Amino acid sequence: MDRSKFVAILTGVISLLLAVGYLVLVQILDFRGEMLPAPVSLLPMLFGLP
Repeated sequence: MDRSKFVAILTGVISLLLAVGYLVLVQILDFRGEMLPAPVSLLPMLFGLP
């Protein structure tokens, strides 16, 4: 019984760490500002199209 309680607590702690890490990552990515698409005017030059 003691080992199963330890495993449950350990998996709960790992789950909380992953959740907090995910939230921090999302906040950092969101803090960078608006995501702008790549300029379409450069595509013909990249692929060698006229």
